[in-house]
Parts: sequence; structure tokens; C-alpha cells
Amino acid sequence: MKFVRILLFFCTPFFAQTNYPTDYFTSPLSIPMQLSGNFGELRNNHFHSGLDYKTNQKEGLPVLAAASGYVSRIKISTFGYGKAIYITHPNGYTTVYGHLQKANGAIESYIKYTQYDQKSFEIEQFPLAKELPVKQGDTIAWSGNTGGSEGPHLHFEFRDSKTENIINPLFFGFDKLLKDTKKPFVTSVLAYPITPKSSVNQSNIPIVLHLSLQKDGTFISENVRVHGSVGFGITAQDYDDVSYNANGIYKVQSYRNGSPNFGYQFDDFAFAETRYVNALLDYVRYIKTKQRVQKLFQTNPNDWSLLHTDNSLGIYTPLPNVNQVARIEVSDFNANTTSIQIPIEYAKDSVVIPAPQIDSNYRVKANQDAIVEQGNFTVFFPAKTFYDDFHLRIKATQDTLQLHEDLVPAHTNFQLSYVDSLRNYPEKTYFALIEKGNTIYSPTKFTKNTYKSYVKKLGTYVIQTDTIAPTIKLPKPLEGRWISNETQLNFEITDAGSGIKSYMGYLNSQWVLFEYDNKTNKITHIFNDEQLLEGANE
Repeated sequence: MKFVRILLFFCTPFFAQTNYPTDYFTSPLSIPMQLSGNFGELRNNHFHSGLDYKTNQKEGLPVLAAASGYVSRIKISTFGYGKAIYITHPNGYTTVYGHLQKANGAIESYIKYTQYDQKSFEIEQFPLAKELPVKQGDTIAWSGNTGGSEGPHLHFEFRDSKTENIINPLFFGFDKLLKDTKKPFVTSVLAYPITPKSSVNQSNIPIVLHLSLQKDGTFISENVRVHGSVGFGITAQDYDDVSYNANGIYKVQSYRNGSPNFGYQFDDFAFAETRYVNALLDYVRYIKTKQRVQKLFQTNPNDWSLLHTDNSLGIYTPLPNVNQVARIEVSDFNANTTSIQIPIEYAKDSVVIPAPQIDSNYRVKANQDAIVEQGNFTVFFPAKTFYDDFHLRIKATQDTLQLHEDLVPAHTNFQLSYVDSLRNYPEKTYFALIEKGNTIYSPTKFTKNTYKSYVKKLGTYVIQTDTIAPTIKLPKPLEGRWISNETQLNFEITDAGSGIKSYMGYLNSQWVLFEYDNKTNKITHIFNDEQLLEGANE
């Protein structure tokens, strides 16, 4: 009897999709949808988790509830999403609205009450289901530019209410609001020698491949002559018909002789996975050139759930007289696809472009714990801090630790320790990262003559002490000024050392709310006539 099990196995879809409601939710803005960022787009240290709606380069547009439900979370922060509202819906999903200018109605009253009750601008609350119900189309807030936003827009996302996994909003029918007939644009393809003894077209370092456009719209690269093993990487962007700017790509799939061997598509992911963007990227090239090359191979497997690969991990090792063909397909959500074919052949050519010599005094293995000591410093790297093995450069001089440089991405925190029993003001002493001439504070604890800090970045660290108080500045003189026609009060607060930890504002000895904008270092109080006295106010 013959069996067809192997055929059924290979017919199994490489990517599985869940059925989502496509007519349940409506747009959170009343203007036509244009995007400045899409789901899964590659960002600094993270994948973008939603859609960034353009708001005509201004603030104050009404933000509408995408469906009925209740406000289940409110977070006001000086970073990240800034002012954000979360609405839980009865069908098992939660929508998120970020970078808001302010909330509306009962939601804004709830926020202000909580801020005054906790005497804090930054709050995080989880209202009960009956406290702040909303109906589809209600104005819940106005669009803004708060938190980590670099310009006015609305961040909008979907989450599974139980798992909190983030889901591509286009699955919920939002693809119908965005006309897209354009193929993704692959700007370059790179070939990477995988091992120190591997070469590609006589090079020990990555090379850019020449591409030729074919009559059918596909591309063919120059022949790739390989000794050892090779992997490929791409730079690619996607465009729709109405947004007029480049966004991230949805799906990448590579094939070896027609069989899938490496691929990913941005359907959904957990927040704990978002830093895997640094494993996907050619991190060295990104740091040096800001070019985001997506590697279509791995040298050390990781736990990123969106990645699907065979045992080769996307690596090609041609043999004499046995040629291979790689094919890379890049697609958007609407299945517009760009295809590239790469002929691969074995060739033991002499190397013309050698790899640079490695200057290192320690080798870190990604899957093992590592402890490195230099002078009074100790560094502890837990297993899986890094994605790949690498040669570490480390040097200590008095209060300074040169810990490699930011060319190897860390996935998790690692520990820095420094022993010093003679330093004055130990409670004001801390680790600081030197970056572009600035020092960046890292939270530090002092116990038993040892300073300890958990960091997530290689680079140069110094031990420094901060004994200088923050500064408070007024944009214009205030003393004795009539404020009857004023609407707000502004101060600028800065600190040249460890940074602003907290601030308090008082009006006539009573705590009042000052909102903090970290982009301008300004705190702002909006006057309320009920809090002002006739005559002089302090």
C-alpha cells in the first residue's frame, strides 16, 4: 500500500491565520486614513505595534471609539505612548489610542481626579467595566503629540484582551480603508559570508548584489560564487496609493530550489518579542549607516514566534557541480509581491576583499553565562543576553569601563558592578553611559562598597557623582504680573547629571497639576479659576 503522508505534510500552509471580525470596528478618525507607520515596521529596538494615523500635521482632531465597550486602562506617561486610552470590547479585543492631547468628558474628569488624588502627572489606572462605558463613534479624546511621538499623529492598535498579544489592524477590515496596488520596493540585496573562511564573489565581507529587472517584473541578481556558506539580506519598503511615504513590509519568504526555507509575516506578536527586531537586522550596518537590512538567515536560533525556517536557518552551502537557486519574495498585506531570483554556484576563488582583523580579548558565547572582570569592574552576561557569539573588547581605567561598543545588540539586561569603598556621596553615585558626548543615567544601587546597575547596551560607562540640584527657569518674569488674562503657567526644568526624577507644583500651598513634556523640558499648569485667589497668588 502506498501512503501520501509526506505530500500532506508539504501541503500544510507555512503561515496560519486566524479569522478576525472585519465589519465590527470603525476608524478612530473621521478623516480619510493615511499612514505614517504600519504594523510590524522596523523601529529603534522594537517592531511597531499598530497603525500611525496622519492627522494633517496638527493636533486636536476628535478621536473616536472604534467600537462599543469600556475604558479598561488609562496610562499617562512622559515617554512611550504619552497619554493613552485602552478600550476593551465584548468580542475579546482591546483597542489602544496613543499620543493623545487630552481625553474627553467623563474620561478626562476621571484622569484629573486621579492625578490630583495621587499628586502625580504620570498615572496608570484600570477602571472597572461600569465606570467608563463608551459607544462606537463616541469622541473619547483629541489627537496629540505626547510621549515619544516625533510629530502629531494617532497611534492605534489592536490587542487580544486575554493574551495581550498585538494584532495587525488590517485583519479587522482596515485594509479596505487604504487603497494599495503597489508592490513593495526592494532597494538592495546583500550576500553574507557566514563563517570566517567563507567567501562570496571573492569577498570575506558582505557585498551588495547587482539586480536586473525582467520583462515579467521580477528581478534576477548577478551570479553568487560561494566558497563555504552564504546567507542573504534585503532592504525593502512598502508604499500604498494614498499615504505618499515609505512604510514597513508585511511578509518575506525565501526559497531554496523552490522549497521554503526562511520566512516571517507580521500577523501578531507578544510585547516580550518586540526586541527581536535587533536579531532580524544587520545591527552593525544599522548603527553605522542607519540602513535597516533584514537578514534572511540565522546563525543561532532564537524564540521569535513569527519566524519560520527549515533546518538550514536560511543558510546556503553549495557543493562542487551542484548549483542552487535562491528566491526571495516580499509581499504586502494585499499580496502585491516583488520576487528576486539569485543563482548560487560553488567556487573556490581567491579572496580579494578580506575581513578586518578581530581586536578582542574575550569571546562571549550567546548560550552560556559569562563573567568578565577588569580592574574594579565586573560584568555578568546571563545566557541568551545576546543573539550570537562574538569577540568582546573590554578595558577598564579608574572610573571608566570601555565595554566593546554598541555594535552587538543585547536582548536582555546584563549587570555591571563596581567596587569602591572610598568615594564620597555613594548614594549620589551611579553608572552613566557615554553617548554622543552626553552621559545617560542608569539606575544604580549601592550595597557593601559595591555599585550595581542593570543595562541593555554595550558601550563606554563611567562612574560619576551628582551633587548639583536641577534647575528651574521661567520663560518670562512672573513676579508681580497680572494673570487675570493668562491661561497657563510654564516652567523649564532640567538637570545636567542624573536627570529629573520627580517634581511638584503648588499654588497657594496646594498641590496643582503640572504636565511634563520631555521633548521640551517644560512643565505646564492650566489655570483653574477655582484655584486662584483675588489679588496676589503664590
